[in-house]
Amino acid sequence: MSQAEHPDRMAAEHTVTVEDVRQLMGASTPHFALQLRERIRKLIRGLPEDHLARIEGEREIARLDRIAFVGEVRGHAAEQGLTPLPSLGRDARD
Repeated sequence: MSQAEHPDRMAAEHTVTVEDVRQLMGASTPHFALQLRERIRKLIRGLPEDHLARIEGEREIARLDRIAFVGEVRGHAAEQGLTPLPSLGRDARD
């Protein structure tokens, strides 16, 4: 995954929408979190603080920061007797 953005989305005449942010969020995994964070940050740069796309983008940036360093668990928690994979545990950085 690169940090390159779709040319239409970055065109000067394009109005950034919440849907633009959500399209980038759709591919979020711990592995790509930091790249996606930068793409969203670039997309919402310059938007007013009360713009819905900026609010959604900032919320997503915070989530991406968390999953980049801690990981995430989707679905249900590990079954009794099973532990999450090391990459998803809180001690993954140790």
